[in-house]
Amino acid sequence: MTTPDPDPRRTPGIEPGDGVSPGETPPAEGGTYGISHPEPPELRKGWGPMPLVLIMVVVALVAIGLIAMVVALIA
Repeated sequence: MTTPDPDPRRTPGIEPGDGVSPGETPPAEGGTYGISHPEPPELRKGWGPMPLVLIMVVVALVAIGLIAMVVALIA
């Protein structure tokens, strides 16, 4: 177990006069700055007319198919 106040004469890395040799401690601040990843471009448009038309066509085809299945079961 280590003591909270070790003897400076026996502590590695301590120089006479309570100094620390260069390279013994990490730097106070990191050497990098700014954001780490570029931000994605801002999306300016919402849904265009073509994707909405395609979604409506797919929904209509599914509805027609379900109605045809119900009619086939009843008949």
